[in-house]
Amino acid sequence: MTLILNNAEIEGLLEMGECISVLEDAYQELDAGRGINRQRTDSLAPIGDSDAVYSLKTMDGVIPKLGVSAVRINSDVVTWPEVEGKRRRVKVPAAPGERYVGLVLLFSSITGEPLAIFPDGVVQRLRVAAANGIGAKYLARENTHTVGLLGSGWQAGSQVMAIAAVRDVKKVLCFSPNQDRRKAFCREMSENLEIEFVPVARAKDAIQNADAVVCATSSINHILSQDDVQPGQFISSIKLAEIAPAALSAMNKVVIHLDAPSSTRLTTEGLEVVEVTQGEGDGVGQSFDLSTCPTAFDLLAGRAQGRTSETETTCFLNNVGLGYQFAAIGALLVEKARERGVGNEVPTDWFTEKEHP
Repeated sequence: MTLILNNAEIEGLLEMGECISVLEDAYQELDAGRGINRQRTDSLAPIGDSDAVYSLKTMDGVIPKLGVSAVRINSDVVTWPEVEGKRRRVKVPAAPGERYVGLVLLFSSITGEPLAIFPDGVVQRLRVAAANGIGAKYLARENTHTVGLLGSGWQAGSQVMAIAAVRDVKKVLCFSPNQDRRKAFCREMSENLEIEFVPVARAKDAIQNADAVVCATSSINHILSQDDVQPGQFISSIKLAEIAPAALSAMNKVVIHLDAPSSTRLTTEGLEVVEVTQGEGDGVGQSFDLSTCPTAFDLLAGRAQGRTSETETTCFLNNVGLGYQFAAIGALLVEKARERGVGNEVPTDWFTEKEHP
């Protein structure tokens, strides 16, 4: 039988600490050459005369140790509006009922059969945060209690969950441009995480009084500058564009997720969106040499050191997402779902065939 899960069921099954642990183990397999990850591919096409663009995105990975492989597929309508003077990449919920389309297909790497099908929303959020949690585990001060959070969207809450899973976080100072949104977000997160969330009126108010600063926005321009960086802080981001190159140069240690291209982008002739969708804002990749930075895999393997002093300013850049992460967290998800009898099972032969493909 093939398991079908929805986001509500997934959210009730997975804990952040478990996601961090399963990624750490799976990353060691990939680093040792026993796992496989395929770089993301984005196929972009115009939508009539609209400013929006259609994007078909795929990424995948195989973890033989866990006996699984996964493919993540997104069928998106994407726009790039300007908000508060900054360019943002925004997906439009254009499917019927104002919904998004993102699926993960989890397969057995032993029999080839489909083990599970589920939406990517919650798992996407958790796998990004869990990678940053690994960064925080090695790079944040042990006495990290106050976090400055830039962002109040879907990714922001899970980023706090991740750092709280590895450090004793007591307070979060949150800034985002929309005052009503940040206040509502802080109320919700205070209740859910039992951590004090305080909305602040300026980004500097969140940054300057924090032990760690977490960037989790949809901006494709810099939101953290060199002047913002404080000695001894740990700073993390979910994309390259969020932190200015000068700020990175001012830090003592910058660790990236993986030294690899983020994606391959295919477009129809004349479609001028490639520069924007690269997500490098004002050119991080050109003015700061990422190739000199150790990776999360280097930290896990002991090839690079994490934080070495209280005064060291450290940074984790989640520069590349991996399809491999969906296989790792997907394996954990299916194990827990079957243990607890969660989800709906359908006949596997709906998705298999007698005919030779």
